[in-house]
Amino acid sequence: MTNQTSHAHHHITPLKIYLGIGGTLLVFTVITVLVAGFDFGPANILIALLIAGFKATLVAFFFMHLWYDNKLFFVIFASSLAFLAIFIGLTMYDTERRAELDPIKEHPIEAQAAMYKNRPAVTGGAAASHGEATAAPVDTNAAPGH
Repeated sequence: MTNQTSHAHHHITPLKIYLGIGGTLLVFTVITVLVAGFDFGPANILIALLIAGFKATLVAFFFMHLWYDNKLFFVIFASSLAFLAIFIGLTMYDTERRAELDPIKEHPIEAQAAMYKNRPAVTGGAAASHGEATAAPVDTNAAPGH
């Protein structure tokens, strides 16, 4: 038998690259904490996912050596992130637009729940913005005719 050597070459990443990526991850962790203190409305989840996706990409590229590996693995990783973004985007779009199809589902099931205590009261929709009286909330648990 002959002694066969592997033709695969290994890349050794310098320590300063690891320290730079680690520092960048720490900076973006601080940015995540600072951004969490502000209310950007529906963009909150988008901003959080963008920051988390950027940090995950840095970890995959450098700490998992995807940057120096076969580029097919990079394509698979990038396409999986793209499909995940598409699926989350479609879910968010559906959730935000659900009230246009069924106004009853727009309001919380239990308005007095602890998670809704710091939110402004739910109004009656377009009528409230024009100074008209708002309709009473619909009780979906009440028996018909009562």
